[in-house]
Amino acid sequence: MTAQDALTRSYEIRTYGCQMNVHDSERLSGLLEDAGYVRAPEGTGEGEADIVVFNTCAVRENADNRLYGNLGRLAPIKARRPGMQIAVGGCLAQKDRDTIVKKAPWVDVVFGTHNIGKLPVLLERARVQQEAQVEIAESLEAFPSTLPTRRESAYAAWVSISVGCNNTCTFCIVPALRGKEKDRRPGDILAEVEALVGEGVTEITLLGQNVNAYGSDIGDREAFSKLLRACGRVDGLERVRFTSPHPRDFTDDVIAAMAETPNVMPQLHMPLQSGSNAVLKAMRRSYRQDRYLGIIEKVRAAMPDAAISTDIIVGFPGETEEDFEETMHVVRSARFAQAFTFQYSKRPGTPAAEMDGQIPKEVVQARYERLVALQEEISWAENKKQVGRTVEVLVAEGEGRKDDATHRLSGRAPDNRLVHFTRPEEPVRPGDVVEVEITYAAPHHLLAEGPAKGVRRTSAGDAWERRNAAPPAPRGVMLGLPTIGAPAPEPAPASACGCD
Repeated sequence: MTAQDALTRSYEIRTYGCQMNVHDSERLSGLLEDAGYVRAPEGTGEGEADIVVFNTCAVRENADNRLYGNLGRLAPIKARRPGMQIAVGGCLAQKDRDTIVKKAPWVDVVFGTHNIGKLPVLLERARVQQEAQVEIAESLEAFPSTLPTRRESAYAAWVSISVGCNNTCTFCIVPALRGKEKDRRPGDILAEVEALVGEGVTEITLLGQNVNAYGSDIGDREAFSKLLRACGRVDGLERVRFTSPHPRDFTDDVIAAMAETPNVMPQLHMPLQSGSNAVLKAMRRSYRQDRYLGIIEKVRAAMPDAAISTDIIVGFPGETEEDFEETMHVVRSARFAQAFTFQYSKRPGTPAAEMDGQIPKEVVQARYERLVALQEEISWAENKKQVGRTVEVLVAEGEGRKDDATHRLSGRAPDNRLVHFTRPEEPVRPGDVVEVEITYAAPHHLLAEGPAKGVRRTSAGDAWERRNAAPPAPRGVMLGLPTIGAPAPEPAPASACGCD
């Protein structure tokens, strides 16, 4: 295949699951573009891209059905388009391996979580040999941040500080698929942060499946707090976030670093999973209710305005009504700004899947609805406390689906609350900062309906403007020969992965 042939081939990546997968998809995009592919335009129809890559998640029970349903819809399209290729990667690919090709023999490539860098080579090999290529590495071949990356945002970026997880939570299959924790060297992380800031990025999110365990692989228990403080010394870096920590590893030095480092935002996502000590023990979560609430108390003492969010699983095997009420107690006590709530989902290969006491669906549903109603009430009450405050909003792209109809813009406050605000008269770009006064609160967003108090044009806005001025010319690199080198990273979904 010639370089010119490669230039005409488009790709689409469909991403499911956590921020780790989202960031992996940025790397997959970078690899494919280095190999000569071009990204399919927005609005490309089903099956119109030449390459469709599924970056899968294995945390939820319906992940398998969702993947095979999507693959099934593409089968007749691929039959009509012989040159089309389909690749499946991510956690479900790591777990199911040969099963994917058996169930969907029209898939061309299956690759795992440890060898995403092989995708262009595998696609070319499948094209030449006219047979499916299945390659699953059992351990990390190279830290993914050494791969080319196509960042989805010009102003906010993920920065991976570790991959893998050393925990053994009984409901989670992720450690088996991502492997043991591997930490990056602090100097490599800071070099990436500084390079991103040099390109115009003003907000970074430090990313790991158990982000505050950072240092366990390099023998420094205070490595994470030191990293936060080091990020505070990067000139031009305005906002630092991280996700997701584990209560076991959340130490006082981290709280101090958050409170004392001005560009570390007053926001914390701290997975609870359950408020019941008995359920936490069955989950193999190495903390108990009092330890969790103690962390929340310390964080609030150090940062009174911090917005704290969490993850909660309802209906874990053996959960009694009393256990569930303990979770409700923690929710009332902690007063989370937001909670990502999940009904327990049995995952084959996890200890919890084989436990006695699986809860009937109708019981789980009823508890789930009670929990959501309580959290909705608390979220709304906490958001109402923001009315009258003046906040700096980092203008975002794609956060407000109704912005055009309402003549508003949207973005995130320092505490990560979503703010919709009246569009200022002067031009404002994603990445710029607008100072507004909150006038109305809803459970999941805030409104600033008055005129902006100030607009600050930023290097991040400049970067967004440069990116959107003209599409970059694709490079004619031969397929199967991706370059490997230092990376040239969007605010987070809920939690970093199922293992937190």
